[in-house]
Amino acid sequence: MHRRAQNHEQVTVVDVNPRQSWRNLPVMDRRTFVSGLAALSASRIAGAQPAPKIARIGIITSGFASAEMKGPNPDNATVAAFLRGMRELGYEYGKDFVTDPRGGEGRTEQYAALAAELVRLPADVIVAGGPTLPAVMRATSTIPVVMVGGALDPVRDGFARSLGQPGGNVTGLSIQQVDTTAKRLEILKEVVPTAPVAALWEATSRSSWHAAEAAARARDWKVVSLEVSDAASIDRAFKMATSAGVGALLVIGGGRIFGQRQQVVDLAAAHRLPTMYSLRNFVDAGGLMSYAADLIDSWRRSATFVDRILKGAKPAEMPIEQSTKFELVINLKTAKALGLAMPRSLLQRADQIIE
Repeated sequence: MHRRAQNHEQVTVVDVNPRQSWRNLPVMDRRTFVSGLAALSASRIAGAQPAPKIARIGIITSGFASAEMKGPNPDNATVAAFLRGMRELGYEYGKDFVTDPRGGEGRTEQYAALAAELVRLPADVIVAGGPTLPAVMRATSTIPVVMVGGALDPVRDGFARSLGQPGGNVTGLSIQQVDTTAKRLEILKEVVPTAPVAALWEATSRSSWHAAEAAARARDWKVVSLEVSDAASIDRAFKMATSAGVGALLVIGGGRIFGQRQQVVDLAAAHRLPTMYSLRNFVDAGGLMSYAADLIDSWRRSATFVDRILKGAKPAEMPIEQSTKFELVINLKTAKALGLAMPRSLLQRADQIIE
């Protein structure tokens, strides 16, 4: 467009058409101009790109507190093992994922509310400690769930169609608590072959109690049932065991009992009862011995399931794995306090001896 002053004086003609003006620039200036446009265009495109999504992983456990599971360096050993597994797979906390932990602290009545919180977030994946699984499954049928630990049999208890083809939103690891119950009872009888045995259990571990009952019946052993429902009933159960003349105890895992593990260990010591536990956490707390799947290893391995789900795999098509690594842990300090001479053959088979 050209304009001329009304006084007819000559004025400078300015070409304001950008499509033409850049062609009149020297070669070097044209290159600079084009480079600048390209940089501006790239900047606008980059600014329009959405930030990479940070995966939100919900974690719910039965016997721990939420506070000890928080952040990239949690105090809780099992969640720390899970995070280690994620790091081994190349994930960085805070950049690729964050965790939202919920701990039941052994209060089974809290599981439903905690599971509902994770669903409302919503979590992209939920890693669920075994005893919490029923509550999680009632809360969601769509969010992928990775099971780890606990006494449940996922097929028998209706959470999966089969181990090879779960068919729903649950996959993960089974630590085979029910299947190893008889083995725990056998080891306990090696230590106290003639002592009457009682089994401490709760409603969520009913299947394991039935397994213990069947194993005892097959070997012509008597096992006294001590079912508990809260901390007060645990104390009463030990008094009943003493009244019944029980000389040894089999503790069958469950969320409430696990949450009260220090109380259980202390009562076993006070009543001088040689005790076999379903998880090594009890032995770490001062219990006599345990035979179980390596729970730390299971939590670390659960990261591989989360990894595959975040990359698009469907839980319905991901086979549930069974634990292959079991460990016998014996606390010799506790054995000495009870005046027990542990069989040499048993000590030789132990995976770890705490002295």
